[in-house]
Amino acid sequence: MRRNEAVIQGRNITGITHFILLGFSDFPRILAVFFVTSLLIYVMTVTWNLCLIVLIRMDSHLHTPMYFFLSNLSFTDICYVTSIVPKMLSNCFQKQQTISFVGCIVQQFVFSTMGLSDSCLLTAMAYDRYAAICNPLLYSSIMSPSLCGWMALGAYMVGLSASFSQLGALLQLHFCGPNVINHFFCDIPQLLILSCTDTFFVKAMLAILTMIFGIANILIIMIYYGYIIISVMKITSAKGRSKAFNTCASHLTAVSLFYMSGIFVYLSYSSSGSSSVDRFASVLYTVVIPLLNPLIYSLRNREIKDALKKLQKKGGHC
Repeated sequence: MRRNEAVIQGRNITGITHFILLGFSDFPRILAVFFVTSLLIYVMTVTWNLCLIVLIRMDSHLHTPMYFFLSNLSFTDICYVTSIVPKMLSNCFQKQQTISFVGCIVQQFVFSTMGLSDSCLLTAMAYDRYAAICNPLLYSSIMSPSLCGWMALGAYMVGLSASFSQLGALLQLHFCGPNVINHFFCDIPQLLILSCTDTFFVKAMLAILTMIFGIANILIIMIYYGYIIISVMKITSAKGRSKAFNTCASHLTAVSLFYMSGIFVYLSYSSSGSSSVDRFASVLYTVVIPLLNPLIYSLRNREIKDALKKLQKKGGHC
């Protein structure tokens, strides 16, 4: 094991320069199937999200606030999954599945930034649906291009700020062994387990961030949808109510998948590390969900389907 000397409060403590990611090495029989499946999912995720971004930019009918936020969501999903899957796949058939300390921290930083930005973008999209249904006559003036731009920029800046806070806290920790992470990527719960210094401050910060990005965002989205439901129920036509609810169906599905899978994964972590159930659940959260988002918004959306037909007639491939 490669190590370097560090001094902590006058004591010599050996610092770790790399971690060993166990991944799914304890399931050798399914490793090949897992590799092929994960590779296909990753390629489809990147392809479909890129196609959605290109489609939205090319079709003028999709130059609306909802699709603007959707293209940003696709971008964050690409970055999100790319921060984890390539390294996970490259480690599948290596005898020693290692990642450098710097690589581990960078992976966690990118993963965290994109995940937190996703959460903020989903909240912004909820506000967009609220404005569209509760204030249809003022929708264009409320959701101006400048406001949409500031909301998207705000989502990225908030995600970056929170991730920098986590990064600063993580860099204060010292790792002196063991250096084995029972997971397929560098997630904070596993890093805290391996730290040989007090992690109370980091855990407190994570609890605060969870309150802000988890509970607070969910509550805000629920409040918006409460107003949406009240407005929709005032519509006398059953067809009108159905049409109004359908405009929210894709967003509600995406929100449910994002938060429910995240809550399940992070509440199920065992105190001693990541169990096999935790790891397979994390595959859903980190690999499968970014694939589902473009499908959710495409399969139920007539405007996306129409734009795809136009692109195919022009000789496009997406």
